[in-house]
Amino acid sequence: MKFFEYNLTTRIADTDFVNHGGQRPIVVGCLNPHSFIMAQSDDTYRQALTACDVLLPDGIGICMALKRWKNVEIDKIAGDDFHRQVIAEAAAKNGRLFYLGSTPEVLQRIKQRLAKERPTLNVMTWSPTFSQEMSDEENDTIIGLIQSFAPNVLLVGLGAPKQEKWIERNRARLSAVDTIGAIGGAFEFYAGTIHRASPWVIRLHLEWLVRFLHEPKRMWQRNMVSTPRFLRYTRHHRNEM
Repeated sequence: MKFFEYNLTTRIADTDFVNHGGQRPIVVGCLNPHSFIMAQSDDTYRQALTACDVLLPDGIGICMALKRWKNVEIDKIAGDDFHRQVIAEAAAKNGRLFYLGSTPEVLQRIKQRLAKERPTLNVMTWSPTFSQEMSDEENDTIIGLIQSFAPNVLLVGLGAPKQEKWIERNRARLSAVDTIGAIGGAFEFYAGTIHRASPWVIRLHLEWLVRFLHEPKRMWQRNMVSTPRFLRYTRHHRNEM
């Protein structure tokens, strides 16, 4: 799959994620060099990314490759950026957010912060079993809770590629939801258990370095394996992109 063929978006400010009025939920995903490389060898994951209605360029490598090889200007849009926009939109409309993923501690911190900063929001959370695959019983329980709560936005933080695969497998059952976002680490950013880089660092395209220095074990594969592979891929396949 050529990353230029993915449905990458250039902006999200004009999209109503809270109440779009469609017949099925909008699905928002994220693409970065690591996820692109993973998708090359995982057909199910690649199909899930391709099926996203909105795909955020959540990696400066994606933006730089498009600029270099296709002369296409596109700014990085992180899952955290999407999350904060959704919070503001939903709060303005007395909306409902459902958080699926992460740990009970992180979810509790999110609820406490939202209760303080966005008291008009109605929030529900669920921390699933940490396993490669959910049991059918737990999955049915989660779907039932989401449908009953009918959130404007369902935010899924199960980690890639698990979260995208879960969304694609279950989106047809989530008719009560307006938007589903696969936003991974944004949960920890908002909870404050992991701190995102300062705006000036992000503007210098060094956010990846800050995350690596803070979480070397977690980010090693992404930065030291996937990024070089992505650079080689874009160089070798530049005429096909």
